[in-house]
Amino acid sequence: MGDGESSSGGQPLSPAARLFHAPRINCYIIAFMGCKTKINPDVVKAGLEQTLLKHPRFSSKLVVDCGKKKWRRTTVNLEDHVIIPDLDPEVDFPDQFLEDYISNLTRNPMDLSKPLWELHLLNMKTSDAEAVGVFRIHHSMGDGASLVSLLLACTRKTSDPEAVPSVPVKKRAGSTNSGGFWWLFIAVWSGLRLIWNTLVDMLVFMATIVFLKDTKTPIKGSPGVELNTKKFVHGTVNLDDIKLVKNALNMTINDVILGITQAGLSRYLNRKYDLGAKQGESNIPKNIRLRTAILVNLRPTAGIQDLADMMAKGSRTRWGNLIGYILLPFSIALQEDPLDYVRQAKATIDRKKLSLEAILTFVCAELVLRIFGVKVAAAITHRILFNTTMAVSSLIGPLEEISFYGHPMAYLAPSVYGHPQALTLHFQHYSEKMTIALAVDPNVIPDPHQLCDDLQESLKLIKDAVLKEELIKDVV
Repeated sequence: MGDGESSSGGQPLSPAARLFHAPRINCYIIAFMGCKTKINPDVVKAGLEQTLLKHPRFSSKLVVDCGKKKWRRTTVNLEDHVIIPDLDPEVDFPDQFLEDYISNLTRNPMDLSKPLWELHLLNMKTSDAEAVGVFRIHHSMGDGASLVSLLLACTRKTSDPEAVPSVPVKKRAGSTNSGGFWWLFIAVWSGLRLIWNTLVDMLVFMATIVFLKDTKTPIKGSPGVELNTKKFVHGTVNLDDIKLVKNALNMTINDVILGITQAGLSRYLNRKYDLGAKQGESNIPKNIRLRTAILVNLRPTAGIQDLADMMAKGSRTRWGNLIGYILLPFSIALQEDPLDYVRQAKATIDRKKLSLEAILTFVCAELVLRIFGVKVAAAITHRILFNTTMAVSSLIGPLEEISFYGHPMAYLAPSVYGHPQALTLHFQHYSEKMTIALAVDPNVIPDPHQLCDDLQESLKLIKDAVLKEELIKDVV
């Protein structure tokens, strides 16, 4: 980290990084790591010295040089970043204490005079862990997928302490080029659909910026929601249950995840409206407009091995935020057949896959940033997010159990806060489990555990429907 670099020069922030420092889009990524053993702070600090501190972002602070924001390398004092609160080991209701502790973190911005990350180590037994580590990282340091991958690159397989975790690799779709007239017809038809879907999506996107708002529901935030304290809860489901539905209905895990989300929200809102309908009948008003904003990182995420090599050997790898948007509508209603939730979700996602919405929204955002500056870009981003209801994301995780600097992990639950929405859902795969992490504004959603239960119950109902209809065909 040479002195010359500490005193002069530096790397300019990317346009997206500058956007995340705008007052109304000041976002942070937060990641909970439940451990199966007590955490040894000295071991963790030694591990950070050998890994995370070798990444340029984690050893650089934000400076303003001639009016431009830059990352400048600096010497990191781990005592300023690894926070070990003095806890009462006999505290009553430890789960509630943990939620309150993390919620209080969202009240305080980070100190810009040092690198924008911190790790809280809480040696306190909760219902699903012996201790918990909590990373808080400013979103300007990278996109969520890259930062979680970087954290995973600091871990090792519990069964092999020298090996980095292995993650599933997405299979490329096979070519359907069989030659002849029908292939040409399908290619032309797909091209026409791509153009039409993109045109419609961009018109809706522009309308959302100008006037098109989601329906005011019990989960829709009010003005200033981005400034409110957030609350974080999580639950765990069996990944095999999701795979069972996926294989039975010939769809992807993301299709099932969004179907579960659609079903869980419908159950929760039906209870919230409670208009006095008879048992089993819907309380939900018709024609609710409820959309989720999905932020898509257009830069391929570096592999865990690549990131581990970068920290160990100083090799180079791609890094940074290249973010586009997808606005995904949910159908909010009680369905007689639970499988309709996932079938509807798959149809919506399949249509979005045949659109250039994410790429064009990224290009438009870049143009606005370069021509009109950060303030205008932040105002537009704020309107898009505020005029929709929520955000959803999902990440692939390790196939096997892993250890964080020798501490076996029970779960991983990342999330985000600081954007103008009252609800964010994140699905994180880890080993044979899927963690559902919720970030909510408790002024809007005072009972996030109930919503989490509804999501878990929805998966159970969908799985039971698959078994009842005997749709399973040699599910692996």
